[in-house]
Amino acid sequence: MALSSGSAVAHAGASVFAVDEPANPWFTWAYVRDNSGDLQRALEEHVVLTVQAVALGLLIAFPLALLAHRYRRLAAPVLGITGVLYTIPSLALFAFITPISFFGLRQRTVLVGLVIYALLILVRNILAGLEGVPADVREAAQGMGYGRARMLWNVELPVAAPAIMAGIRVATVSTVALVTVGVIVGYGGLGGLILRGFQNNFYRAEIVTASLLTVALGLTFDLLLAGATRLVTPWARGR
Repeated sequence: MALSSGSAVAHAGASVFAVDEPANPWFTWAYVRDNSGDLQRALEEHVVLTVQAVALGLLIAFPLALLAHRYRRLAAPVLGITGVLYTIPSLALFAFITPISFFGLRQRTVLVGLVIYALLILVRNILAGLEGVPADVREAAQGMGYGRARMLWNVELPVAAPAIMAGIRVATVSTVALVTVGVIVGYGGLGGLILRGFQNNFYRAEIVTASLLTVALGLTFDLLLAGATRLVTPWARGR
């Protein structure tokens, strides 16, 4: 009988604990309200890292693509090297470049990794756009007295603009997703909140909110770049 009473008390105590245990919903506006400051800081960091990575990637990819376009023998090595870099697992890449980052700046480490991953997409699309310029268009420009530089800026780049913008869109959206991996070196934007949610007894609201913001950020960038594509390629709107 004593054992039965103890079991009953233990069972009752377990019931009380279950009732008192805080709920763990997948999403709640209370979390957004109480952590708006953290969400804003993480979102701003995510945006800055994405923009910086794509901009630096363009600064490197553009001359590489031009060289590969001008000297055909360089096309295979350039695409091959960027392709090999793209296949390196992100966790391994960030872990590898962390010790050699300049002055120990972890944010710079994240940028180096993000730029490396963006290079293949940007170089390949810029090169594909330049290679897609019809030969008769180049011949007509040469017949009008266009030099190499003038042909590039006034003929080839405008014709290649849709392919180039498509590459920028893909690189930007993929960078938004990859920024979250930067949390392993301390700069992951919204990825920091996702990791904190897992560490905080699998706090679903934190994980889902940060994940939804990451998806929304990627969609926002994609829509903005789609609008920019329509602005720079007005001749392609009717296709």
